[in-house]
Amino acid sequence: MKEFIYSEMMVHVPMCTSKNPQNVLIISDNANVLAREILKHSDDISTKAVECSLDAVRDLDDSSVDVIICEMSSDSVLLAHLSRILKEDGQLSIKHPSLDEVEANKTMMKILGNYFKVIMPYNISNGSTALLASKEYHPTADINLHRADMLDNNQFYNCDVHIASFAMGNYIRKEYLGIIKN
Repeated sequence: MKEFIYSEMMVHVPMCTSKNPQNVLIISDNANVLAREILKHSDDISTKAVECSLDAVRDLDDSSVDVIICEMSSDSVLLAHLSRILKEDGQLSIKHPSLDEVEANKTMMKILGNYFKVIMPYNISNGSTALLASKEYHPTADINLHRADMLDNNQFYNCDVHIASFAMGNYIRKEYLGIIKN
């Protein structure tokens, strides 16, 4: 997979779903590429990066960020902390097991369902997916089209790709019926 596709999709999908992202948290052991993508939105956005460790996440303030981009393996403790850190209308983009790992994903999505109104897998490319979990906004109904179309220097992401990335085949829809919250 081309690295620019992954980084653009992990960052711009939640950023263009968020109403007015001002504070962004990246949880990654290699946050530089993701942070560069965030800068495409504005120099005024506060971006903080922490390494993939529960201790680093545990120390963050409640309701302090609008968007979290997380590359850390998740469990119920991490997901509870991510919800705590996000503002009441926050967006989370998180890596997860392949959609073919149904039971692991159902477990993760059920936990996220305790904290988020919307939980939807989306395609990054070449069969890789991430999850968008949102406390308020729907990623296809509430996309900020102006922000999505005005981003400069993207090689892959645009507003059409954003919406299309949420299209899933019937076998996935059936497998996750009642788990995906959209």
